[in-house]
Amino acid sequence: MKLTRRIQAAKRTPLLQVVKTSVAAVLAWVVAGLVLPVDLPIFAAIASLLVVQPSVNQSFGKAVERSVGVISGVVIATLLSLAFGPYTWVVMLAIIVAVLLSWALRMTTGTSNQVAISAMLVLALGASSPEYAVDRIVETLIGAAIGFIVNILIVPPVLIAPVRENVILLGNELAATLERLALALSEPQSSGDRERIMIEARLLRPMKDAAVTAIEEGEDSLSLNPRRSAHRDDLRELHEVTDRFGPVVTRVIGMTRAFRDHYDETLYDEPTLTAIADQLTRAAHDLRLIMRPSIPDPEPMTSEFPALTAPLQVKPPQSTHWVLIGSLMEDLRRIREELLIPSEDDLDE
Repeated sequence: MKLTRRIQAAKRTPLLQVVKTSVAAVLAWVVAGLVLPVDLPIFAAIASLLVVQPSVNQSFGKAVERSVGVISGVVIATLLSLAFGPYTWVVMLAIIVAVLLSWALRMTTGTSNQVAISAMLVLALGASSPEYAVDRIVETLIGAAIGFIVNILIVPPVLIAPVRENVILLGNELAATLERLALALSEPQSSGDRERIMIEARLLRPMKDAAVTAIEEGEDSLSLNPRRSAHRDDLRELHEVTDRFGPVVTRVIGMTRAFRDHYDETLYDEPTLTAIADQLTRAAHDLRLIMRPSIPDPEPMTSEFPALTAPLQVKPPQSTHWVLIGSLMEDLRRIREELLIPSEDDLDE
């Protein structure tokens, strides 16, 4: 079972990506065979396989990485072959030289591996002339170029759907956490209940991180992408929503922790607690309102207008509760600032 987890991904690569990779490999093989006097253009096929990536930007990076690695490896193999001859030990020497050169030049792991592999393959296939080296470099460039072109021409990938999914999940859970905290402020809670809402609140942080990561991947997928103009506004909107949610996540976790740490049953004698609970419910409504434009087919809401009122004015709480009440009030104030939707007059200013 453990071995299976090591060799299997959590989800399948999209079928379109598989088809594009296959098309690129076949085209690279055919084109390289027509351009160069070679029966097995494996360098071109390998380059095309590696270059077709989940985004056009990543494809460009892999194309550069592959090309630099192959050129360096071929040059190393050719020079060592000319200097020492076609001996078996020269292959081992080429690998050592390739690894040390990559380390000295601070090459990436992928480029470093490519230098060593290319040097080994060239020597193993019997390279002994500069002409052979030039052909392998040209072959690699053909494969890399075809892989890049195929990834651009055949539905260049745009990773906006995962961004929207993660932002919606974060927004829904954030609103639900506010409502759970509002309920906890409305009726006595057992120690198990308090720990449960604390654990659920802490889960917001990895959800926020997942949304941020998805946005970064979405931005990467639009780089060098001919389809970017049709999706740039959607991604910017989702980014702005996530930026507004981020500070609220921190505040909600802090409020939940304060409630758990300073809880006692006499807390419910405080009249302010009911007002704070009401404001948290309103904040959950406003979170869903902010998120609404990001949902393709949103469900109807009870109100299309923000529900948060002006900051509460409260009487001084009991001496044993002032720390908790003050903490909740301050975090609620900051949440209100984050969720406050600017009016048209504010935008004009």
